[in-house]
Amino acid sequence: MSGHRSGTRLLTLAAVSAAVSAGYGLLVRPRLLTWGATRDEATRVFPGDEIVLVADSSSTMATTLPAPPEAVWAWLVQMGGDRGGWYSWDWLDHFGRPSADRIAPEWQTLAEGQHLNTAPDGRSWFTVAVLEPNRTLVLRSDLELPSGRSFDPGTTGFPPRARMDGIWGFHLRPADDGASTRLVVRTRGTGRPRTFNRILGVLFGEPAHFIMQIRQFQNLRTRVGTTA
Repeated sequence: MSGHRSGTRLLTLAAVSAAVSAGYGLLVRPRLLTWGATRDEATRVFPGDEIVLVADSSSTMATTLPAPPEAVWAWLVQMGGDRGGWYSWDWLDHFGRPSADRIAPEWQTLAEGQHLNTAPDGRSWFTVAVLEPNRTLVLRSDLELPSGRSFDPGTTGFPPRARMDGIWGFHLRPADDGASTRLVVRTRGTGRPRTFNRILGVLFGEPAHFIMQIRQFQNLRTRVGTTA
């Protein structure tokens, strides 16, 4: 009898786990991946998407900010771990230092190919992949696993066998009211080994990005609102 009860509990636990997983996959995950975005924004092709042609994971999140695109751009263009920060949870992604709360002239210059450090020792970084002032900023990340060190795909010959590649794109468009900005943030990622990266993305990468991106939206709204 005890064996029968144990088997029943295991079956019940498996059924509950399957139901929770299905509910997350069908109801929660799609909302996380498209938070704030319209259907058109979520399905539109943006500059930089072609960098990761076949993505294992992708998200499109959006918000409306109370300032015109050029005002929002001034905050985005100075992002970087060794610059103005990322305007998110600084204790997680800016070495505990507060992100900039002002427009700094020395950080208003950015160029394609430039590295924006994400670690204080310079071992990891984003590369500016697409730059169209006041309209598009796409940052590229190529990380070797398990070290987490960045590499430049064009200069390293064969890429590492275990790696994570992705983009983080910021796309600004004037809102319908003519005074605000629609900010659409697109991510696309892939990696090797593929199964491992897919599981890691669903379990950790996507929820972490959602939390950090929501925080960035909130902090950008505060900043552009005080300078608009």
